[in-house]
Amino acid sequence: MSQDITELLLNWNNGDKEALDQLIPLVYKELHEMASKRLSQERCDHTLQPTALVHEAYLRLIKWESVNWQDRVHFLAVAAQVMRHILVDYARKQMAGKRVNQKNKIALEDLYDRIDTKDWDLVALDDALKDFANIDPQQSQIIELRFFGGLTIEETAEAMRLSPKIVRREWDTAKLWLLRELNRKS
Repeated sequence: MSQDITELLLNWNNGDKEALDQLIPLVYKELHEMASKRLSQERCDHTLQPTALVHEAYLRLIKWESVNWQDRVHFLAVAAQVMRHILVDYARKQMAGKRVNQKNKIALEDLYDRIDTKDWDLVALDDALKDFANIDPQQSQIIELRFFGGLTIEETAEAMRLSPKIVRREWDTAKLWLLRELNRKS
């Protein structure tokens, strides 16, 4: 199936609009699972649903004509980035005109395992990731793929063309930086 997806992506690259129509049913389930996982990390009263997130991501992705699609993992990595932007845009709209509650500061030792919890302010997370991208683009991309895309260590390694061992080490380091930064800003 991964080979079919790669072939369809390459055909889409070459202007075959029918390839896109064939591609979507093949990747829809994965995109929906990615959206569901990401939204499960949001607050419980979040009004955006996984299906709406997938559809919005799809509408944005089909407009991108300059992407040189490589394979399934590359497609999912780009979709994760698109979903991140949708969620951040949504959070910014929700926060517009509202006073943001400051979270209590937490010791860094207690933060390490909390990267996947619902407690994060998505806008603050996005701002921190933008700052981090200037410091270490590779670790920033790993966070984006793992946190927003829900990719495994192995899928992230494949998408970034790195070894899983390197991704695991960089993921651990990146989480610590991000958690320290979020704690500092809260």
